Amino acid sequence: MDPVIIVGAGPVGLALALALARQEVPSVVLDEGPGKDEQRLARTVVLQEDTAALLERLSGVPLTEGGYRWTGWRSMRRKQTVRQVRFGEIGPDGPDGSAREAARGPRDAAEDTVEGSAGLPPLHIPQHVLTTALRDAIAEERLVKVAVESRVDAIEQEASGVTAHTRGPKSTWWRGSYLVGCDGPRSTVRKLQDIRFPGRTAVERHAVAALRVELPWPGEALLHRMPPWRTSGPSGGEVTARPLDDGVWRLDWLLPPGKDLVTPELLVTRVRETLAGWSGGATPPYDLLDTGVHTVHHRLARRWRVGRVFLAGDAAHLLGALGTQGLDEGLRDADNLAWKLALAWHHGPREALLNSYQAERRAVVAARLRAADQALPLLRGGKGLRSYVPGSGRGHEALLADGHLGRGPLGAPGAYTDSPLMAPHTASEAPIDTLPGAQVVDVQVTAEDGTFVPLRDRLGRGALLVVLIAPGTGVWERKHWVSAGIMPRLAAAVSALPHSAELLVAESYPGAAAHTVLLVRPDGHLVTALNGVRPADLYAAAEAALGGAKEQPDSTAATAASH
Repeated sequence: MDPVIIVGAGPVGLALALALARQEVPSVVLDEGPGKDEQRLARTVVLQEDTAALLERLSGVPLTEGGYRWTGWRSMRRKQTVRQVRFGEIGPDGPDGSAREAARGPRDAAEDTVEGSAGLPPLHIPQHVLTTALRDAIAEERLVKVAVESRVDAIEQEASGVTAHTRGPKSTWWRGSYLVGCDGPRSTVRKLQDIRFPGRTAVERHAVAALRVELPWPGEALLHRMPPWRTSGPSGGEVTARPLDDGVWRLDWLLPPGKDLVTPELLVTRVRETLAGWSGGATPPYDLLDTGVHTVHHRLARRWRVGRVFLAGDAAHLLGALGTQGLDEGLRDADNLAWKLALAWHHGPREALLNSYQAERRAVVAARLRAADQALPLLRGGKGLRSYVPGSGRGHEALLADGHLGRGPLGAPGAYTDSPLMAPHTASEAPIDTLPGAQVVDVQVTAEDGTFVPLRDRLGRGALLVVLIAPGTGVWERKHWVSAGIMPRLAAAVSALPHSAELLVAESYPGAAAHTVLLVRPDGHLVTALNGVRPADLYAAAEAALGGAKEQPDSTAATAASH
């Protein structure tokens, strides 16, 4: 069987290659560049909890070593702090060892503070650090080949596979089973497949600077809307600050609509006035390390699959206004597609399963873009939000915080509630706090070898996961209860499923009663929750999650019909 061809060696393409390798599928990554990334501190990414965990699982590297998790989030309007979120799962000393109270910084007597708490904070990391970690992992991976200076200029498909031609020093033809275009906004793959890419250009534009400086709120990310030193224009001079390691910060200034040139003098002026405004009048010492201009576009490809060719990441969608992160969605594309391609590579294609990639992922991204398009005129035009959030008194800052923190319609991970892979409804369904199609909660489970591991550690291996909720089992060794109670019957039901599955046991799960059985896809989305051991319902749900019963070859079908 030929490898999967991945066009593009950005974070999405590299992550997809590693995700396929984890499921014993070989791939070749066609990289039009030299095989390394320019070090740019002004080019960073923010990863939500699920995508950061995915990358750590694939790279085998704790990304916090090269990135930074915020100790808190502060949203300010002029001089008042109107929203402050503390992250409650990073320990009392914060991620960098600094005391939590010290991270609060000075409080202004005029502050109007609304505090909340949150779980694990987003991870802020330079993109070159992220890609380096992925490249290092690929260098040790026998199933991934990277071809540098290889730019695709032709793609041909037939029933048995796909062929891509690259130009450059290593001009050649590459044969593959499938091809995935992860080659960015100007995707050659998308253009060669004649796929339209409609949307909006320059939805937002930001001036960006990376600098080393001490700010009054160490470790906290900051959104300052309409600061008093910048009141002109519809944006009010909105500025965002996100901490990095080693005292480095990335600052973003929202620019007014238009194509005005961002000169070095303008950037230095914005740096100085912003730092002075935050520090009480005098500009503190700082080192300007890198600058740039970041333009946000909103686009969505009409199709994400043409035969054996797929699109993922920026080749399929562009988003990023109001604090949302396009890379998050690109990584979720890779996670969604990897297990489906792996199943097709090992066991033959299930067309319904392969088609579900576009159905699921395009719907989620389209919903995110719709939410941003609805909010943009309200947030940038200064109007009220009651038409957007009926019956709510939520302000601009709260909605913006959702985008930055990965919450709500702007930022929360999407659920595949309308997926063609949804399990049929049965009387044995058990209500839990996770809806079918949504991501499961990362609870601790006991694996088949008796070890205690996070549930997320068992994802991405190509197998379905069956999780039994059994309070009290955590205090006993697995050998003492694996053959007791309902376990033998459940183990037999799992072994009879139409695809390989791993049986796990958890002490508890949010909203789940004892003896609830969860069926989870390889990408961590819930298929169904059943009340006890229901072999027939479990089998039907697993079959639905795989796209339905596998199609029989014509000859087999004809033979069956003749009998």
